[in-house]
Amino acid sequence: MNFNMRDMLSPQNKGCKLELSARVQAIKESPTLAVTARAARLKAEGRDIIGLGAGEPDFDTPQHIKDAAKKAIDDGFTKYTPVSGIPSLKNAIIAKLKRDNGLDYTAREVIVGVGGKQCIFNLALAVLNPGDEVVIPAPYWVSYADIALVAEARPVIVECGIEQGFKITPAQLDAAITAKTKIFMINSPSNPTGAVYTLDELKALGEVLKCHPHVLVATDDMYEHVNLSGVKFVNILNATPELKDRCVVLNGVSKAYSMTGWRIGYAAGPEKIIKAMEILQSQSTSNPTSISQVAAQAALDGDQGCITPMVEAFRERHEFVVRRFNEMKGLKCLRAGGAFYAFPDAREAIADLHRRGTLAEATDMALSEYLLEKTGVAVVPGSAFGAEGYFRISFATSMKNLEMALERIQKVLE
Repeated sequence: MNFNMRDMLSPQNKGCKLELSARVQAIKESPTLAVTARAARLKAEGRDIIGLGAGEPDFDTPQHIKDAAKKAIDDGFTKYTPVSGIPSLKNAIIAKLKRDNGLDYTAREVIVGVGGKQCIFNLALAVLNPGDEVVIPAPYWVSYADIALVAEARPVIVECGIEQGFKITPAQLDAAITAKTKIFMINSPSNPTGAVYTLDELKALGEVLKCHPHVLVATDDMYEHVNLSGVKFVNILNATPELKDRCVVLNGVSKAYSMTGWRIGYAAGPEKIIKAMEILQSQSTSNPTSISQVAAQAALDGDQGCITPMVEAFRERHEFVVRRFNEMKGLKCLRAGGAFYAFPDAREAIADLHRRGTLAEATDMALSEYLLEKTGVAVVPGSAFGAEGYFRISFATSMKNLEMALERIQKVLE
């Protein structure tokens, strides 16, 4: 018999009995990656496309980091490493957490993963059982809910709209926690909103969490160094140190050092959980790329001044984008405290365009499709982040692109 797997899996093969798992059917492709890929396809076809969907800096990786990677290659550092990361990188992470965050960890309490996403994925698989609940404030990073679903847990989405600065309140958190709650996920600075929790706000959340000792806290600090406000970064452990024995700190080098493609993230937390994450990783990717680990060490141990020019550019773009959105009919945009996104409330604009017959449906998906088709501007609908009626743009692109893109958006809203 002559056949191949591609033929067997083809949608045209109506006799195919192969069914995908319920697990994979419960989740969706990453919306942000999908928008970026679609924009790239349209651009390759010759369309005049401005893509504002990508969640990565538009700067190059600093030279001293690239030099460290080149030297690692020349030195033959191209073999397997320990699954949880090379000792020198772990030491750099430990030093960073002490230097920047005032937190103390040992090597056994730290793991290096293939990007921050894998660390979150491993954490979920390490602690969640079927039926467990994960409390996720919305708007949220697109992968939190789907990662919970892969682990056969239930995402409990708490709506935190623009009216409350996109931040969960202590009362909302307390109401969302049940006997089945296993993880509370907090992300500050936030992707997609750029919202940053103050020390007092974190203390208030910490007081709630102290009343629920069965809940593990996962703090995603990936945008820590993309600080738009100039106010010192703090996370929930700075506010409530008592949570340390049930808190996992998640971070990486992708955003601060423009190293998204190098795929290095890390987690620090209780040794038992970190060891479980290591076991899982040993059966999936094994170690992160050896060369990337050396580069990440150079990033963390090296001169941190390389971050400054990037953040200064993001601050300038942020000011421009927020001002321009607030000048547009039907949009409202809050200032962000961190990250490189704007997340305008477009509910009035969507309703207006729907009344005029411009949009067939009064949804952010319809608006995003319309902007792409009519203006060539690719944005990510807010519903991808659990917030219908908004959209996200990344200002990790040139000021020229931003000026052109926002001019196009304004024209269709008038």
